[in-house]
Amino acid sequence: MAKMTLNLVVWRQADANAAGRMVEYVVRDASPDMSFLEMLDVLNEDLIKRGEEPIAFDSDCREGICGSCGVVIDGVPHGPEPGTTVCQLHLRHFRDGETVAVEPWRAASFPVQKDLVVDRSALDRIMAAGGYVSFNAGGAPDGNAVPISKSKADAAFDVAACIGCGACVAACKNASAALFTAAKISHLALLPQGAAEREQRVLRMVAQHDKEGFGACSNEGECQAVCPKEISIAAIARMHREVMHATVCSR
Repeated sequence: MAKMTLNLVVWRQADANAAGRMVEYVVRDASPDMSFLEMLDVLNEDLIKRGEEPIAFDSDCREGICGSCGVVIDGVPHGPEPGTTVCQLHLRHFRDGETVAVEPWRAASFPVQKDLVVDRSALDRIMAAGGYVSFNAGGAPDGNAVPISKSKADAAFDVAACIGCGACVAACKNASAALFTAAKISHLALLPQGAAEREQRVLRMVAQHDKEGFGACSNEGECQAVCPKEISIAAIARMHREVMHATVCSR
């Protein structure tokens, strides 16, 4: 089986209060079939054998579902392949001997905890502000009991695919979480189950977004380009319409 070598330049930072720096490493005899995270595992095993501190990075499902693996690879959140999380990014998309820079998300609202690990709890607080349905829904109804048009069901499913990884924030020059917030608002705004709290939901979630220090959307589309679930910025337009509707209704 063909083997390859990668030259990595990785952000190392001991803790949240320490100064960070880029450190060079060489990974030899890597398989093109390895995922990027598997390659980092191999590097960490080598570092531990040498008595050095392994590189800290987040991961959980390693199936492209949770998004916790997110890092910036050569300036692109989640790396060069569209619609792909880092854990599903394979080394065959890189050249043998290539130099690859690996950094954490860069946003004031995502403070670095250690190396490639950032605190993304700001997204959780946006969800807690209104991204839920609070009434007792009872048992699961029959699938056809609540009539929902296919177009709305499809649109709701598309935005519900958001995994909350924060790539949209890392790619945006304003560090805006507008795509994340819009996806969560749009999901419930499109379905009848979300109608009861429609107005207060959007106002609370947008207010929490701003409170967390995320920037404003300037509609340039970087977020859509790096979203591993390829969520459209049309969701942001829908969020703005929801804000206008809620503002009028609350007067």
